[in-house]
Amino acid sequence: MEKVMVSACMMGRKVRYDGAAKTSGDALLATWRQEGRLVPFCPEVEGGLPVPRPAAEIEGGAGGTAVLAGTARVLATDGTDVTQAFLAGARAALAAAQALGVRVAILKEGSPSCGSLTIYDGSFAGRRLPGSGVTTALLEQHGIAVFGEDRIPDAGIRLRELDGS
Repeated sequence: MEKVMVSACMMGRKVRYDGAAKTSGDALLATWRQEGRLVPFCPEVEGGLPVPRPAAEIEGGAGGTAVLAGTARVLATDGTDVTQAFLAGARAALAAAQALGVRVAILKEGSPSCGSLTIYDGSFAGRRLPGSGVTTALLEQHGIAVFGEDRIPDAGIRLRELDGS
C-alpha cells in the first residue's frame, strides 16, 4: 500500500509558524488516515525551527529551486536568515519519504517549505506568486509528486495509478 506524506499542520498538529494547525477536513485524507497511509511531517520543525516562530518567506519570491541552488535565501520577518533550517527540513522530508517509499505528498499551499503552486513573494505583504517551496522542490527533484490541499483529488488519481487500481 502506497504511503502519502502530508503536512503535519493539515493533520491537526500545531506546528505552523504561529503555533496553529491548518486541519484538513477532506474525506479522502480521512480515508487514507484510517488506512494507515499517511506520513505526517513538518519540515520546518524537523529542520530545527521552534513553534511559534517568525513567519518566513523566500526572498524575492525566487522559489525553492533557487534556495536549493544557493541563489536565494529564506528570511524571517525579523530579517533572520533561516535558509539552513529550511534546507535541513527539506532533506529530512526527502529521507523520510525515501525510507518509506513515498511517491505522493500533499503539502500546505503557500508555505515557503511546502507550497506546490504558489508561495509568498518575499515582501511579507501577503502577496502570492507562482512557485514552489524548498521541500516541494527537493521532493519533486527526486520524483515525488507533490499536491496542495486543494488538489487532493488529483493526488488520489496518482495514488490509484501507483496502486495499480
